[in-house]
Amino acid sequence: MSVRNWILLIINSLVILVVTAISFSFYSEFSKVLDKGILLHLNSIKTLKQIQLELLIEEEWNSFNNNETNENNNEIILPENNYLVSGIYDLTPLHPKKTTSIGLLKIKNGVRFLKIIPYPKIKEILLERTGMGETGESYLVGSDYKLRSQSRFYPNKKPYQIQAKTLGVLNGINKKEGEGIFNDYRNIEVYSAFNPLIIGNLNWVILSEIDVQEVTIPLKKMQFKLLLLTIIIIILSIVLSLFLTKIITNPLKKIQLSLQIMAKGNYNESLVLRKSPLEITEMYCALENLRIAIVGAVDFSVDIGKMNLNTTYKPKSNDDQLGLSLIKMRDKLGAFRAAENKINLANKRLLVTNLENERRRLARELHDGVGPLLTTIKLYVQNKIDQSEHKESLKTMIDTTINEIRQMTNILMPTSLDKFGIGATLSNYVNNIQKSIKTSILFEDLTKENASKISKEQEINIFRIVQELINNSIKHSNATKIRITLTEFDHLLSLFYFDDGIGFDIEKVNLGSGITNIKERVEIFDGTLEIDSYKKTIFEIEMPIKI
Repeated sequence: MSVRNWILLIINSLVILVVTAISFSFYSEFSKVLDKGILLHLNSIKTLKQIQLELLIEEEWNSFNNNETNENNNEIILPENNYLVSGIYDLTPLHPKKTTSIGLLKIKNGVRFLKIIPYPKIKEILLERTGMGETGESYLVGSDYKLRSQSRFYPNKKPYQIQAKTLGVLNGINKKEGEGIFNDYRNIEVYSAFNPLIIGNLNWVILSEIDVQEVTIPLKKMQFKLLLLTIIIIILSIVLSLFLTKIITNPLKKIQLSLQIMAKGNYNESLVLRKSPLEITEMYCALENLRIAIVGAVDFSVDIGKMNLNTTYKPKSNDDQLGLSLIKMRDKLGAFRAAENKINLANKRLLVTNLENERRRLARELHDGVGPLLTTIKLYVQNKIDQSEHKESLKTMIDTTINEIRQMTNILMPTSLDKFGIGATLSNYVNNIQKSIKTSILFEDLTKENASKISKEQEINIFRIVQELINNSIKHSNATKIRITLTEFDHLLSLFYFDDGIGFDIEKVNLGSGITNIKERVEIFDGTLEIDSYKKTIFEIEMPIKI
């Protein structure tokens, strides 16, 4: 496997493993938190409804027990041998229509008096579904595992016709309270909170439930988003790993190609490497030095082959066996040719003389021909190519840009606020504005300067308010005079603003975002704002100074 494929495999495997683990962990923790939160919410609803039912039954019992009229209920006939003790009973099985019936039995002077708590009162409590979504409900189940309250899913069925032998009901009948996730009487998976309802002789269970499918919709959405995010991260990882492998492997391929070329005996092709990692760059430099060393040895050997024995060559080190061998070869060839050179010495001298003359001619031509030409080019470059005329233009552009930035910065956040306070800042701001408009602006600074207790936050807000007021006056009021007074008391800051413009009807005119922003800024600091806009405009602002 290539280095590129190894890098791709390792990086992407790690990314997939880490992203998958994080996504699974996050999903699992979110699911647990969701389950806990829903069950806690249902438990609260169940407890509330249980308390309401207990209070209802207690109130009905007290009213019945203290009532002297003692009217009997004729709908339910009690067996003669049963129900001989006063108390609260579940009489639903005895009702002819099996309507939910909580019976209040009182025995007085041997006579039994019976009252049935009106079912609509119970129904009203249980069918209140605030905070229970689309599938949530609260209901009652008797000890016979039959409903004692109306099911919202089976509105045409009587409660007594519906059996609910669920895990929550079984636990509640056994006097256990709790919550969990299990199937309800519809065989639908639900979040459920249950509690025994034991009042008098009643042995009921109250449950508050909501479908898992509804609650887990956000969880499924999050699951989809996590899956999508995982896919995106994996795609990005692949793209980045491809880019990384390109950075690493492309230089290696070039080095590999260079070695292959050198292996064929071609040492003249230089390797060009751009923006590579440090290690690869160092590897390239070592290879390039090797190539240069081999090229030098090859050139030296070529000269020796041509019998150019005067060619100088310096070995790279004492370990450069090739260079040392070539030098020895050159020296032996030189000694061999020494005898021959003695015989041809005269001819050699003549040849050397001619060569020297030729060299002088070339030197003269270079001096008299090429030299002046190069000098002319140099003078042309010095005299004709001059960019000094651009310097002032560039300086002007930079200065203009700096001034623009400074003006923008001063509008956004004057630096003088930190140095000199709100009074001096507004004075400077008014003076600058006054230079560009005809409207007369008078600002009176009555702050305490160095002893001021005004916070930086208040200073910034006061500055923004004055900005907005002046801007509105200039744009809309046709004012000729503006008067501003900023007064600092011990625990109070007062801003008075007046212009002699046309004013506006507060009740008829829809206030713009500017005045709305002013109101919000005043309210932030618990201040008060009064506006008088009849044939003039007056703003009076007061806000406490909080130390």
